[in-house]
Amino acid sequence: QVQMVESGGDLVQAGESLKLSCTTSGLTFGDFVMGWFRGRKPIACISENGAMTWYDASVKGRFSIYRDSAKKTLYLQMRSLNLDDTATYYCAADRPRPGFCPGPRAYWGQGTQVNVSS
Repeated sequence: QVQMVESGGDLVQAGESLKLSCTTSGLTFGDFVMGWFRGRKPIACISENGAMTWYDASVKGRFSIYRDSAKKTLYLQMRSLNLDDTATYYCAADRPRPGFCPGPRAYWGQGTQVNVSS
């Protein structure tokens, strides 16, 4: 049974940083592309081996996605947070696919809430 658990969401002030984690179990971590989503919109994705990443324009240069195969964990380092970053963040894992962002048939976590205040 595949399980994906996000953590790290918090209430922070604009300009601060936050790191989200997504711990996985029940899947062969290195066989899956992974991504972070706001709702169902992808904002950062990473290939199976971590060599390739993609970012939505709204977070490019501020957020970093990376993965730790030994810990089977996906991370999202967020910097210079602003009010528009307030959202529920979900991680997702999918079989390799073009563009390496998880698709509709991905495995999903339950989400972690990030609130940014002014």
